[in-house]
Amino acid sequence: MYASRVRTSLRGWGGVGAMAVLCALALTFALLLPCTQPRHDDGGGARTVGPGLANGSQARAGDCEDSEAQKQTMSPSGADGLTIDAIKSRTGAKRKLIVGVDQNSYHWGYRNPNTETAQLEGFDIDLVHKIAEDILGDPDAVQFKAIPTSQRIPAIKDGRVDMVVRTMTITCERLDDVAFSAPYFKTGQQVLAPKSSSVKGYDGTLAHKRICTASGSTAYGKLKADRDAGDLPASTDISTTVPNQLDCLVRLQLGEVDAVVTDGALAASQAAQDPTLALKGDAFTTEYYGVAMKKDATDLVRRVNRILVDYRADGWQASYDRWLSATLGKDSDPSKPPAPQYLRKG
Repeated sequence: MYASRVRTSLRGWGGVGAMAVLCALALTFALLLPCTQPRHDDGGGARTVGPGLANGSQARAGDCEDSEAQKQTMSPSGADGLTIDAIKSRTGAKRKLIVGVDQNSYHWGYRNPNTETAQLEGFDIDLVHKIAEDILGDPDAVQFKAIPTSQRIPAIKDGRVDMVVRTMTITCERLDDVAFSAPYFKTGQQVLAPKSSSVKGYDGTLAHKRICTASGSTAYGKLKADRDAGDLPASTDISTTVPNQLDCLVRLQLGEVDAVVTDGALAASQAAQDPTLALKGDAFTTEYYGVAMKKDATDLVRRVNRILVDYRADGWQASYDRWLSATLGKDSDPSKPPAPQYLRKG
């Protein structure tokens, strides 16, 4: 896979701790679209997959009410446009796809300290290289930028990156600020706490407990909304937020917090790093990871969606098997990418 070729250096990054062990949460995935479905043009060079199409534009906060609506995205296309032309017009050493990623999420996007150059590796990194190969003809034509959770949307809106591929959940609120590709992974929020803890899950046992979340994360938004609505004990302390999710693990190990709430895939990864910790209860949300881009980068969104169609047929499974199958299961529901819902170009 492309991750084996990750040689691009990440400028301005600090050292990375070796504390990481693969694990991801086994959650239900939507079924893979049949690879035999015919593709056709919807006009303007768009290659779309027959079933699952509806008229309109990508959902926004006003009409985005559930996880199924969040999956809706623009139809795939192989055509270039203003955004892609600008990327291709970069010359020399700057002719690269600029992508915001994580460097601390083991087997998603992380620096492997056991490699000669501390290579970036993981499931998200494989996808980045696939996108770069399609757009620029070189899977290594990538400039990686470390983006904290809270800076993912600002980095896109400010033009510091072309896209973010960083276990980023598609949400109604975020759809007001950025555009998302079709979903490429399904997960849900889950609680992580010491095995000896009285915490049983996302329930009343969180009363008087200190919870850590990443700043700007869907986990924090869910906790705050539920506490405000009375669905979470009012005594639950959610004041501890950190720039990167891995920092929550450190806080938990130091006894500064009682539990962590984050995406199930990331929570399980953190649990694997410390045998004294465990996932508590089931996932209590359904969420999808997508590639985030500028709202007006329609050509890039549709191009990434086209790439994902091909990637599901050839590449997604190999990457999953390499990075995630050891904990999620090779032949289980998590081994299938979620099926997108394409919207015809309006």
